Amino acid sequence: MNDWLSFVFCVVYILGLIGLAEGLRHRRGYSNFFTRKVIHIGVGMLIWAIPFLFSTPWPFILACFAFAILTFLDWRYGFFEAMASSNPQNLGTVYFPLAAAAVVYLFWDTPPLMVAAMMPLTLGDGLAPVIGKFGTHEYFVFNHKRTLEGSIGFFVATTIGTWLALWLMSGSPDISPLGAIAPAIIIAFTTALVEAVSIWGVDNLTVTAAAVIILSVWPF
Repeated sequence: MNDWLSFVFCVVYILGLIGLAEGLRHRRGYSNFFTRKVIHIGVGMLIWAIPFLFSTPWPFILACFAFAILTFLDWRYGFFEAMASSNPQNLGTVYFPLAAAAVVYLFWDTPPLMVAAMMPLTLGDGLAPVIGKFGTHEYFVFNHKRTLEGSIGFFVATTIGTWLALWLMSGSPDISPLGAIAPAIIIAFTTALVEAVSIWGVDNLTVTAAAVIILSVWPF
């Protein structure tokens, strides 16, 4: 597919997710918390398609910066209620596309690592608050409530997502299912700890940075 057609596809896909989330909020009465996670996970999973859509990383990186500006304006002026956070200081939606741009730039020539680097942010960070809603074992970091169940959910979701990315994604390095287990567990454990102590939405940056560092030094 032509890179710029792929650019248009990505933009339409993301805007479509936002529209779907707004529809769920208006017509089904879903909370902002739920619709924000629909967008978070849906956008993050797009990383699986990026190596097949683009021949160069730059159009996607451009799209990421465009959406960083859009999400900043949304944070400032509240265009999309479906993306609104309950914490007005949370700039997580702005950090998300910046993290994705960095990952694609750094790992463009190694698609399994590129996809794996986004799994802690996409699945771990996306599902941890959902699972944590049902948690009863609370702990606090700088007055921000966490739950043990949410942290465990982060670890499990990240382990599975990272393992599958390292194993199933085509390209270099070619990693076996067995060879993908150890780095997936190490990444999941480390990023779960990082997420637990990161506040104000910076986990979208810190979690991704931790995954990038581990994948960069791991001897695949």
